[in-house]
Amino acid sequence: MSRFFRAGDDSSSESSSDEEELYSEEEEAEKQAEGEASDQEGEEEDESSDESSDDDDDQKKGASRFFVDVSSESEESDVETTVKVKSAKDKRYEELDATITAIANGQKNGDWGHISTEFDKLNRQAAKLAPDSSSAPKIYIKAIAELEDFLNETLAKQKVTPKKMNAIQARGLNAVKQRIKKNNKEYQKQIDSFREDRDSFMESDEEEEPAPKPSKVRFQAADFGEAAEEDDEGFATVGRGGRTLLFTPESIFKHLRSILESRGKKNTDRLEQIKIMEKLNDVAVTPYQQIRVLLTLVSARFDLGSGTATSMPLEHWKAAEKELYQLITVLENNKEYIVLENAEEWEDDEKPPTLENGEKYIKIAGSIVSYVERLDDELIRSLQNIDPHTSEYIERLSDEGSLYNIIFRGLLYYEMLRKDPALDIPQDSVNRIIARRLEHVYFKPAQVINILEENCWKSVPADVESSITPRDKSKDASQLVNVLCTYLFANSEGIIRARAMLCQIYFLALHDDYYKARDMMLMSHLQETINSFDVLTQILYNRTLVQVGLCAFRKGLIYDAQNTLQEICGSGRQKELLAQGVMMQRYSQVSPEQERLEKQRQLPFHMHINLELLECVYLTCSMLLEIPLLAQTGSSPDVKKRVISKTYRRMLEYHERQIFTGPPENTRDHVMQASKALAAGEWKKATNFIHSIKIWELMPNTEDIKTLLAKQIQEEGLRTYLFTYAPFYDTLAVEALSTMFELETRKVSAVVSKMISHEELAAALDQVTETVIFRKGVELSRLQSLALTLSDKASSLIETNERTLEHRTQGSSNAFERQGGRGGRGGQRGGQRGGRGGGGPRGGHTQRQAGGTQFTGGALGAAVRG
Repeated sequence: MSRFFRAGDDSSSESSSDEEELYSEEEEAEKQAEGEASDQEGEEEDESSDESSDDDDDQKKGASRFFVDVSSESEESDVETTVKVKSAKDKRYEELDATITAIANGQKNGDWGHISTEFDKLNRQAAKLAPDSSSAPKIYIKAIAELEDFLNETLAKQKVTPKKMNAIQARGLNAVKQRIKKNNKEYQKQIDSFREDRDSFMESDEEEEPAPKPSKVRFQAADFGEAAEEDDEGFATVGRGGRTLLFTPESIFKHLRSILESRGKKNTDRLEQIKIMEKLNDVAVTPYQQIRVLLTLVSARFDLGSGTATSMPLEHWKAAEKELYQLITVLENNKEYIVLENAEEWEDDEKPPTLENGEKYIKIAGSIVSYVERLDDELIRSLQNIDPHTSEYIERLSDEGSLYNIIFRGLLYYEMLRKDPALDIPQDSVNRIIARRLEHVYFKPAQVINILEENCWKSVPADVESSITPRDKSKDASQLVNVLCTYLFANSEGIIRARAMLCQIYFLALHDDYYKARDMMLMSHLQETINSFDVLTQILYNRTLVQVGLCAFRKGLIYDAQNTLQEICGSGRQKELLAQGVMMQRYSQVSPEQERLEKQRQLPFHMHINLELLECVYLTCSMLLEIPLLAQTGSSPDVKKRVISKTYRRMLEYHERQIFTGPPENTRDHVMQASKALAAGEWKKATNFIHSIKIWELMPNTEDIKTLLAKQIQEEGLRTYLFTYAPFYDTLAVEALSTMFELETRKVSAVVSKMISHEELAAALDQVTETVIFRKGVELSRLQSLALTLSDKASSLIETNERTLEHRTQGSSNAFERQGGRGGRGGQRGGQRGGRGGGGPRGGHTQRQAGGTQFTGGALGAAVRG
């Protein structure tokens, strides 16, 4: 019941008059004590309450007039109950005693999992009773000392007679082994006193008198010394127990230890820990203190961006970048301190490590390359979550220069460490940081790379030199990429080596070195093993393949470009395969987990390949190959029909089915209109349609590209004209073709000779008279053509029926097949037909999949073989 409603009770008000202003944890116990006191004095108050009830009513005020007081309750109750009241401190001591008993039972049973759980609980209870190690309860000191002795005995027995534990017991034993050593350091003096004379130590453990309770709780300004840090508003940082934290060089390691122990626990204020470590960094004096504080501080900042969907806050990213740069600078200036991943942690917080006889270095546990990788990942994640069409993205992208500088300084640091073979620096650390540096430059133009390298070398002294990437080779972007990739080829394997190969091919293709990029792609044989790599490497493979195709187009190699781009553009999933967006398909159901993974794989906008330009190049190449092929198959029914690009054919058929076609509005409309004009022999009109596409302006040397396309359209227009009108000519002058298509006579003769040599045109070239003489073959009548068509349809129908029969009888009619029934005959015919056609599954050719899978070389392989 509230103190407000019990205000009218005389006995309760008298017994609690001295404690009205005290609000502590023992308030509930005091209320129970007040109720007990009122019950004991009930007889005396009965007389006063019987004499005058009016006086009581006058004394009661407010809501208390309508409630029954404690005295009246005591009158009506026939049975008196006695409640034993315990203070909060007594309750905590009982809880502590129960936990100690549980640990003792666990020791008897050898249950280390239970001991580990109860040991953590014991430490929390002791911290509530005595925040300071000097005032720890004696029973707690006795418990942790006996537990440490029991642990040492168990470990000694394990060495003599090894006994296999289950996984839970082993984890519990290891956990207690790690924690008890750190925990007992704070109470080492009390533990030593207990072990010297246990009886005298425990005899002094009398029941402590409770501290006198103040009549009123007030906060007074205490003098904590000059080391108490205050902020601008006059507030000081208060630690556990209400004491102001002292930030001195001597207390740095103690604060770091407490921060590391609370890291990852619930209800931990990470921002407050970062503020404390920033103050520790300001008061750090020695290089060892600075290194330890910076390592912990950078790790704590990375914890703020631990979620996969959220990125690290911008101000903390910039602070982590500066602190990591400061850390590398301190390590470079103090070469006796080195940070290694396999170094043992220094657990003595009282004194820092020192160089002993014969030692050259003080090893500190940590990983520079892991910090560099995490900083890089956080920048990429931040760019993924920013709208690329805003100025915020440009400002965030400017931080890449400082990040590249950190990567460069980290590489120089590892090179310095590897000069001493005794340190045994793992090669994997150097490979990882070189791979990060390579992935920041492979997709950039040479001018941008040169600026990055120039800024990096300005930040280091003039006498500093790199053994992997010297200054002279860093001035040329192509040499830099070649040096980095060559180093990874020689010293790495697996995914890092494959990614280095793809990065170099991408860089060569971006800078128009097509033939070298093509040869490296074929010699790497990555097309055979790319399915076994991770998704990010497959995305890089797709990007490299697309860049090689664009490079072939810029070189004028239309056939090579179309075949190379067919893998990606023919699938209709360019966004997904290049990690530039998620394709929303009509009937597919994507789970939230898959959608989240897809978004994590997306590349930042500045790394994207323009998909509209990619589609324009692919459709233009398909037009220049498909239109002459359509003309050839249309004029010669006996020619085997083949399709180069199904995507282009579908678009062309859809465009032809439209009743009304207006002026072209987008890239696809321009290419379709140009295809229609080229098929009709209007090559100038087709050239105008292609040249009016504005996307060509995004390519380097736009005018050269347009001139190249004009020549290609002229040549393909000539081929289309010859395929279409060859049956109507006996002879045709080369000069007439030259005038019609505005080509040189030598070029026309070359095109006609090539068509004749490839058996595409039944004609002969008379070089004396410069005329093309067409040979008239046996022309099929209308009836013969229809008969051939009917024969082909009948053959396909028979093959379909046999395939259906095999599917129905598969696995259930082995005897029927052994007798050589229709299934056997069908298998023979199907095999013959499949071998002759070679197009269906019987021909032995499986359909290639897009997206970096089952790549067989395509035009690249044909170009080398040709």
